[in-house]
Amino acid sequence: MHKKLAIQDSSRFCTLTCSTTKQHRRKWRNAADCLYSQTFPVEATMQAINTQISRDDYLRLDEAATEKHEFYRGQMFAMAGGTYQHARIGLNVTTELAVRLRGKPCQPMNSDMRVSTPSGLDTYPDTSVYCHAPELTDNNRTLLNPVLIVEVLSPSTRSYDRGDKFMHYRSIPSLQDYVLIDSERVLVEHYQRIGTYEWHLHEYRQLTNTLKLESVGQTLEIACFYDGVELQDCE
Repeated sequence: MHKKLAIQDSSRFCTLTCSTTKQHRRKWRNAADCLYSQTFPVEATMQAINTQISRDDYLRLDEAATEKHEFYRGQMFAMAGGTYQHARIGLNVTTELAVRLRGKPCQPMNSDMRVSTPSGLDTYPDTSVYCHAPELTDNNRTLLNPVLIVEVLSPSTRSYDRGDKFMHYRSIPSLQDYVLIDSERVLVEHYQRIGTYEWHLHEYRQLTNTLKLESVGQTLEIACFYDGVELQDCE
């Protein structure tokens, strides 16, 4: 027996499977447990600064630290600092969403809001948006029910954000849109959930393109993300 996750875009169709054969059978609480409990670690290039600590210890250390950290399976990872371009794009996204969503049911949070996934990753996305009442834990420091997550890509993090990190984010039942914004060129990747285990990918490569985010009922111009940012190339 296999649990199947499908990620689909216009050019390819991929599947990832998690075995529940007799040799590896255990009692899964849900499909996300099967898919994410054993096969998708935090990217190997990220070096843990603390290993085999409890989540409570992570929360205490993270709160006292001046920089942000991720946590996964007893390991604590320092998050890389961002460039000017990274910081500016993240600010542009959060500000644009805050203006558009003012007084509406969905509200954005900046990179100070931690997000925890059912697969066990604690991290700080550049922008997250929840709708209606936020589900919070850890003394209101951690959000559990984002409908939209935005990550700004840097050379050191783009593989992780597209790969292992997205796999963890997909375990969040409420998540409907995942947006990746390149910080060095005009490239926006939008993953939209179209089924429990199926996502559609659309790429935007021109500043005049518009991005429709159905989860929050907004259509954004790609140009607004890059306001004030000098790019290596601009198609």
